[in-house]
Amino acid sequence: MNPKTRIDKLQELIEDHNYRYYVLNDPIISDEEFDNLFRELESLEKAYPKLSNYQSPTQRVGASPIDQFRTIEHQAPMLSLANAMTNEEIIAFHERILRTLKTDTINYIAEPKLDGLGVALVYKEGNFLHGSTRGNGIVGEDITHNLKTIRSIPLRLRKKGKEIPSLIEIRGEVFIEKGEFYKLNQRREEEGKAVFANPRNAAAGSLRQLDPAITANRNLSIFCYEIGLIKDKNFKTHSSLLKALKFWGLPVNPLIKTINNYSELIKYHQDLERKRNGLPYEIDGSVLKVNNYAQRDKLGTRSRSPRWAIAGKFKAQQATTIIKNIEIQVGRTGALTPVAKLEPVYLSGVNVRNATLHNQDAINRKGICIGDKVLIERAGDVIPKIIKVIKNKSENKIKPFRIPDTCPVCKHQIYRSEGEAIWRCVNITCPKQVKAKIQHFASKMALDIDGLGEKIVNQLVDQGHLSSISSIFSLVHDKLERLDGFGKKSAENLILSIQKSKKTTFSRFVYGLGIRNVGEYIAKLLEKHFKGDLKKFSDTNKEELVAIDGVGPIVAKEIVHFWSDISNKKMVENCINKGVKITVLKQNTYEPLLDQIFVFTGKLKKINRQDAKEMVNNLGGETSSGVNKKTNYVIAGSGAGSKLKKASELNIPVINEDEFLKIINDDIMK
Repeated sequence: MNPKTRIDKLQELIEDHNYRYYVLNDPIISDEEFDNLFRELESLEKAYPKLSNYQSPTQRVGASPIDQFRTIEHQAPMLSLANAMTNEEIIAFHERILRTLKTDTINYIAEPKLDGLGVALVYKEGNFLHGSTRGNGIVGEDITHNLKTIRSIPLRLRKKGKEIPSLIEIRGEVFIEKGEFYKLNQRREEEGKAVFANPRNAAAGSLRQLDPAITANRNLSIFCYEIGLIKDKNFKTHSSLLKALKFWGLPVNPLIKTINNYSELIKYHQDLERKRNGLPYEIDGSVLKVNNYAQRDKLGTRSRSPRWAIAGKFKAQQATTIIKNIEIQVGRTGALTPVAKLEPVYLSGVNVRNATLHNQDAINRKGICIGDKVLIERAGDVIPKIIKVIKNKSENKIKPFRIPDTCPVCKHQIYRSEGEAIWRCVNITCPKQVKAKIQHFASKMALDIDGLGEKIVNQLVDQGHLSSISSIFSLVHDKLERLDGFGKKSAENLILSIQKSKKTTFSRFVYGLGIRNVGEYIAKLLEKHFKGDLKKFSDTNKEELVAIDGVGPIVAKEIVHFWSDISNKKMVENCINKGVKITVLKQNTYEPLLDQIFVFTGKLKKINRQDAKEMVNNLGGETSSGVNKKTNYVIAGSGAGSKLKKASELNIPVINEDEFLKIINDDIMK
């Protein structure tokens, strides 16, 4: 098969599999098989650049960053929708339609109102020409380079057995799913960046990036629901248009329904409101539209909204209340979190009494004081948070608040890492931290002390039998047997489990200490570097730690902070003095991957990324977060990003997960 024929075939196959995955939700090949097709197309287009084209799936993230957004005039105005705040207003909308059309029945299309960013997609002869934001409804910003990164948007419409128009402007809503939103904010927190207030802001901010590579890493989605202009093709009903959009390869919300009377309109709206919290994306209402286009033409439009559609708004999930007090909670890692104690208010099905204030900077930024009247909402309908302060009439009663200079529980020194907003208590024996610290130390991935769960830990701490991690090893059978819920046998079992836990590994013990940002993987890297020597680890410095691949300056600083406190050193010494024995890491003399550097990108299927990195490290290899000339292999999983482009530029081999595991297994078997 000649290169052009194969390239055309691969593009067609990839487009078809994208259609099955994003539109039909019915993939027929594995991610690995899809990745192999994609890589083959990339290789051929690189070898024959003149055969590549604008609509190729490989061109989604190929554009260079731009200096500013230009504007695009919409093919037809993108109107707003009038709102119906109550069931009565929905009924009034229905009755107005009946009167205007002089009919007794009407057919509607009902759909979820997504809380995202409205966009317009223009296709000419089936090829994606450009895309823009809603803007002022007449003119929007050109975000074509960012919309191309959304894999569910086809770069050309499917033509199999279905005639496509010569020109069509399609309206849709770009959004980010709740799970992806939380992951995005978690990454931004770890990077010391400001978090997005809600999924809508995240989607809007992602689409307005000047660099499309940033947008590509945000994992945005889209549902299409309307058209602005269409040439050379007519539809009698909106439902038939939606079927065509789906057939052409555009995602359409599966919750859209056809409805025949006002009672069904109310039921659809109420059912949607009940299930909204269980949906993977945010919605803030329902949209109700007349289905028949001829009837729409008769109804016409107002200056800013159509008369044939209305947005049914859900009940507000925000409320106002008064901050009665602000208290400090101390977490397992010593984080001091200010919490607002509120006048109870009913919101989203629960009575809200507390709301997190995050940190002092957030308090200062919003101007929050004790006594303020505030607007609150349940973020993701779960965690209450304060949106803004509403001026309190009795301003003379407002009390400013500041986090104290010492831990409010143990009066120990607190510190704040550079570039971080959270203050922390460094004292590992702080009473508020003790219960959570002990539970973590006894957890399965740490010392694995069976029988020392949350309920037992709470009881032992409350009654003074446990005061720190090291006090676990001072528990005796006689005292345990006299406690509520303990008998002779249960006391014996717990003591036996504690004794068994004393023989452990460096990585388990260090992970169990609960040093901030030191998880299982980092603990194993430290074990390898310090060869199981706790003394060397406790005497380390930031420079030595940063030099360990995979540790980094933030983790290094937290470790140094931990060991700088004499109470933490004393606690570890007590554990050793009470019989804890750290097994020494055996030196691995077989290192077939010595001096080889591996970079992982995308999501792996069979193993997680940390386990994969550990495999490399155990065989003498190194892992890195960035691709450079020294990189030997890039392992690409599903959703791999810009690292693939860098690897291609440097001619570095890109392999999939199975090929990586074959390298590992072959080296192990040698």
